[in-house]
Order: sequence, then C-alpha cells, then structure tokens
Amino acid sequence: MRLRHGSGETVHLGYCTNVHPAEDLTGILAQLDTYALPVRQRLGADLLGLGLWLAAPVAAALAADPAARLRLRAELDARGLEVVTLNGFPYRAFQAPVVKGDVYHPDWTTADRLAYTLDLATVLTDLLPDDAARGSISTLPLAWRTPWDRSSAEAAARRLDALATGLAERERRTGRRIRVGFEPEPGCVVESSTQAALLLSGMDTERLGICLDLAHLACAWEEPADALTRLRSAGLPVVKVQVSAAIAVADPVAAADALGRYVEPRFLHQTRAAGCAGQVDPADPAYAADDLDAALRAGLPGAWRVHYHVPLHAPPEPPLDSTVPVLRTALTELFAGPVAGCDHLDVETYTWGVLPAARRPTDDAELADGIAAELTFARDELTALGLTAVRTVEAA
Repeated sequence: MRLRHGSGETVHLGYCTNVHPAEDLTGILAQLDTYALPVRQRLGADLLGLGLWLAAPVAAALAADPAARLRLRAELDARGLEVVTLNGFPYRAFQAPVVKGDVYHPDWTTADRLAYTLDLATVLTDLLPDDAARGSISTLPLAWRTPWDRSSAEAAARRLDALATGLAERERRTGRRIRVGFEPEPGCVVESSTQAALLLSGMDTERLGICLDLAHLACAWEEPADALTRLRSAGLPVVKVQVSAAIAVADPVAAADALGRYVEPRFLHQTRAAGCAGQVDPADPAYAADDLDAALRAGLPGAWRVHYHVPLHAPPEPPLDSTVPVLRTALTELFAGPVAGCDHLDVETYTWGVLPAARRPTDDAELADGIAAELTFARDELTALGLTAVRTVEAA
C-alpha cells in the first residue's frame, strides 16, 4: 500500500514475508498466491507492498540470473504486489523448528554476510517499481554481543566499507539507490540508539543507516523522541521502520502463568526490565535475560518488555499487554512533522506460528486474515497522522 505524507512524499507500507517458510523461487511464488494475494484482496487494495525475505541460496541464484529476476518482478506485477524493501536479517531457515541464536549467523565479521547482502541489493534493483525513489534492506546489528572484541569490530568495519562500495557500484551501474539499515535488537552488539550512535556513526550514511524496529525500541525502554534525536545527532538516517509490538507486563510475578504460555522453542524472546532504560548496556543481567524462560527463572525486578512480536491489532490476554503505545508515539515522531521520517514501513510479525494455541491461526486463511488486520491497523494509525491513501493509477 502507498500513502502520501503532507510533504508530498510517498510512504510505502507492506508486510514482511519472513513469516512464511519458503526458501526457493517456486515456494516463494506459491506463498504469493496463498497469502499475499488474499491479503491484498481482503484489504480492497489495488497494490500491496511486501517486505520480501529471500534466504541466502535463492538470493544468490536470483543475483546470478537476470532472467529469473525479471520473472519474479513480472509475477509480482501480475498479482498487484510491489517490493521496495527486503529483509536481509535471517540468512536461511528462519521458520525452522529451532532458530534461537542461529539467526545471528553469519554476522558482519564474515564474507558470507557481505555477499548475501550484496546479492539482495542486486535482486532488489530489478524488483523496484519504476517510480520508487530507492530501495532498502534490513540487516542484523553487526552480531550477537558475545563473543565480540576489537578484532571483531575491525573485521565488521571492513565488511561495512566493502558493503558501501558495492552499493555505490550498483548505483552507478543501474541508477537505483539501495540503502541498508542495521536493526538494533536486544542482546546484540547494537541494541539501543546509544550503542548505534557509538558504533555505527562512522558508516557511509548515504547508503547505510538504521532499520528501526518498534518492538525492539520498546524492549530497550527507549523513548522514541529521544532515540530519534540521538540517531539524527549521530547522522544516522532511518532507512526503514518495522512496525511491530512486543509483550509488555507491569507485574511479571502476578503474570507468570500467562507469560509461561509464551515460552516456546523456536525464537529467542529477550526480556528487559524497566531498569535497563538509559543504560549504555541494556543487556546487563541485573535487568536482562536472553530468553523468556530465563527471565522467569531469574525473577527480574520491575515491569518487563519481552521481545515477542505480537499481532498489532490483538494484544495479549490480560494481565499481559503490548507495546502499541510506544509504536504510536514513534509513528507520531516520524510522521506528524513537516517531513516524513522514513518512507519504507514493514509490518513484521513473524511469530504467528508460535503464538499460544488459542491465539494461533489454524489455517492459511486465518493467517491471511490476521496479516490483513495488522495492515489495516497500521494504515489507520498512519491516516490518523494525516497521511492519505494513494491509488496505483494516481501514484503512477
């Protein structure tokens, strides 16, 4: 979906396909018909944006095959789907039975992560709509925080320099700009805006910046206005926003049984207590745990926020809640002013398949219903801030 900000800038809104398991071109095309096309039809939209996730093998195959890229673009066009952004965080097997810490490998100290991201840039250049101002790719915030030392930082810096060079070469060749956003996440080398300002401000910020995940922002107990001011002061552009919400709980002791229903084996659910707010190291074990079951065992003090993406339109059952208020505040900071704070928005709830049984979709149609409801929620939040829906014929 496209919306227009009061400045006249087009804002692209879509959903991230890392909720689906397909990892080859045949499977990706099938998921377009199973989920994306029904979502677009449920919304009554003439155009639906996708934050496409391509696992490393299919990204490499597409990067090496211009004809396959053109075929994928044609298949998207035929279904009224567009891609301006790719999710380049998970390397592969993101919907495997157990993912946990594997999602952070390979990291930005490695040649594999660089090659994967440049493959994605090659693919995205051919998928971009002709009238899109630019493309974006989200990626991990360097690495998981351990092990990390000076040699790791130096290796990552070399990869980021090579990434900027590779993106610039592609831009000179094609005339299309692709930007990469590093996504602060709990437990990683870059978890907060403070760490981003300290560790990423030396990047080539014409092509490299921040992917702001609003659930992660909430889990770090950051105030959106302060975080955005800190990023701007460091010269770090927000190239992409993931519109997401985490679990919030005011009294974890009283809510222990309800929280226990969200303990599951696939993903990490890093948990942060309110005491981490403003800390340079939010992962200090005094107020942090690397998974929800560990937090329940540790009995972290005070209110918690849990890195568990929950449906935007359907908060968890009481006594649990969601961080939608942080999402709302962040969108206001980004879009209520005279200039749009970002033009690529991605609804990223990848956890539908691991929700407690009573809240989990039972079939493909219910999942499409849920994704459509989330997109409706996000669209309504943006239109309440004054953005207006744009029809494809008008956008063209």
